[in-house]
Amino acid sequence: MAVSRQQRRPVVVLYERIADAIHEGIYPPGSTLPSEPRLATELGVSRPALREALLLLQEDGLLSVRRGVGRTVNDRPPRRGYEHIQPLEELLSTGATLRVRPLLRAVEEPTDFTTQHLLAPARAELRFWESVLTGEGTAAALSHEWAAAEEVLDRTHPAFAEALRAAPAPATSMLAVLTAASRGVALTAHSGVSATLLGQRRGEQLRRPADTPAVLVTQVVRVGETPIMAAKHMLPTGAPALPVLQSN
Repeated sequence: MAVSRQQRRPVVVLYERIADAIHEGIYPPGSTLPSEPRLATELGVSRPALREALLLLQEDGLLSVRRGVGRTVNDRPPRRGYEHIQPLEELLSTGATLRVRPLLRAVEEPTDFTTQHLLAPARAELRFWESVLTGEGTAAALSHEWAAAEEVLDRTHPAFAEALRAAPAPATSMLAVLTAASRGVALTAHSGVSATLLGQRRGEQLRRPADTPAVLVTQVVRVGETPIMAAKHMLPTGAPALPVLQSN
């Protein structure tokens, strides 16, 4: 890939350690995880870092929180959502397009989220873009976007692969690059909507308290049956309204 490899984010490494324990049966479906203090001690990590990883695992459908019980391991991730293919900075626009401020452009190995949604093998290399969408001086949303492995894109959507290799202007989203490169290419998508909290790291990125309520939108775009891009978009309280189109 043209993008140089960078050190993986610590929260991703911690996420995978817990996900591996779930898949290996250390925490089987229906079981309850140890308390945060005990789990942090067992893993040798700080509680804030652990809380971030657990929040991501909950958002990805591996865990649920039950009042009076704690965090339990799910049998399978839920599916619910709306269908619409449009860059988030345009979808949330209320007259003027939101600006995309890049935070990170890197290459990562798959997590459970990208393994599940992009069908990526364990040692694949996936482009990862992290961006903040801003408007009128305030942060409106945080986006995480992953492209499928380059060999998959070369086979299923070579124009998108070439657009990514061409190092597009950093102040754009991956979905905007995809839609611009897809003239004549039929895309389909599935998006899920759920409620969550920002957490410490994303709260700092959006300049909001960690316990700020937020809407999490997950998105997978396909060419035919092949997923080529997956994303998570975090919209905190006060973000522009998200239009939802439902159809049958």
